[in-house]
Amino acid sequence: MRYGILPAMKKVFIDGSAGTTGLRIRERLASRTDVEVITLAEEVRKDVGARRDALNAADVAFLCLPDAAAIEAVGLVENPDTVVIDTSTAHRTADGWEYGFPELAGRRTRIALSKRIANPGCHASGFIALVEPLVRTGLLAPDAALAATSLTGYSGGGKKMIADYETTPTPLHQGGRLYALGQTHKHLPEIMKMCGLSTAPAFLPIVVPHHSGMEVVVPVFARDLTGTPDDVRTAYRTAYADGVVRYAESADESGFLSSAKFAGRDDMEVAVYGNAERIVLVSRFDNLGKGASGAAIQNMNLALGVPETTGLAV
Repeated sequence: MRYGILPAMKKVFIDGSAGTTGLRIRERLASRTDVEVITLAEEVRKDVGARRDALNAADVAFLCLPDAAAIEAVGLVENPDTVVIDTSTAHRTADGWEYGFPELAGRRTRIALSKRIANPGCHASGFIALVEPLVRTGLLAPDAALAATSLTGYSGGGKKMIADYETTPTPLHQGGRLYALGQTHKHLPEIMKMCGLSTAPAFLPIVVPHHSGMEVVVPVFARDLTGTPDDVRTAYRTAYADGVVRYAESADESGFLSSAKFAGRDDMEVAVYGNAERIVLVSRFDNLGKGASGAAIQNMNLALGVPETTGLAV
């Protein structure tokens, strides 16, 4: 009997493993037999020297850090073979970084070959999934005046917001809470760049009182389309023939669409509703799944050359 040589386990380091995104990544990796997670002792978890060693020893390093700390961490990486996947906002529109949304046209191969991958923002992921195929195929003009409402579970706000909702809630926490009132949300630059938009959308992010799950809604008047609602559906079927984003012909729950439907999952669903005059584009996913940690692992899988849904809840 001949025995094959088992492939070496890939080493993974999560810089910022104590945050919500880092914790979900660690959960998803816990059952993997093809990766080994480099873990730092609590007393050196923030030590620059220990982090530098871990970053350079890793085949893949996830940065689950605030923007400034992520930029600093990238500066510590000297190993040319280390793949860095940054989940912060810092590098999403930066030169030399690949935007980590594999379902966008031509991007899957580029992600697989890149050593610097910027993980998309959660709200941005839902908007881009809906709008990018339409602009790319000419169904929407780059200067289209768009609006978007994005409902997100409170886990998207990190540990402090989770504590606010779960430990010290007030009556105001029982309703949806609109924020980014000045129309300067940090996801707008990547939204515009990845969709090829010249006009920023009116963007309405709303925190809702459930832990995780996300629903992005983009209304479009038929008069603003170069085509029909059926052309939009065809564009989605074509764009999302594979990957973890899929088009659904009809996915409502008895006339409702819950933002919590995909909680705990790592995939995304896009759908088209409305009528011949007023069209409603909807994406649903988990703000911690395809909106953060799940997307990061999908990008890692591509970089490692394994099936991209490995270890994901899809």
